[in-house]
Amino acid sequence: MNGNKAILDSNLLIFLSKNLIDRQKLYSRYDDFCVSIITYMEVYAFNFPDKDEKDSLDQTFANLEIIKLNQEIADQAITYRKNKSKKIKLPDAIILASAKYVNADLLTDDWDDFQNIDSTVNVKDIDDLKV
Repeated sequence: MNGNKAILDSNLLIFLSKNLIDRQKLYSRYDDFCVSIITYMEVYAFNFPDKDEKDSLDQTFANLEIIKLNQEIADQAITYRKNKSKKIKLPDAIILASAKYVNADLLTDDWDDFQNIDSTVNVKDIDDLKV
């Protein structure tokens, strides 16, 4: 246990449901895990071809804090969207703002989408967690 927090992006959760992520490695790096409410909506909008994948996600979500949208997150997402140097989609802006709000690393397979938006948020690529 190292006392830090991670916010999980949608792609990481889908990979988890398909057993494509080394859970042991993931759980050894962080003590607390959470997701943005946007991630929750994105993941559950996915059409799972396999009931086991959906059941796996249900179990994972049962152990995650879900960060709900609030004024501070909304205002930060708006700031990110107004960034002239790099475009960011609204869902990604909300996820990044949620990571900033809870002071968590953002774990994603799409780390380049979040690069050069806010240097105070630690965005981590998950390639080394893949099996």
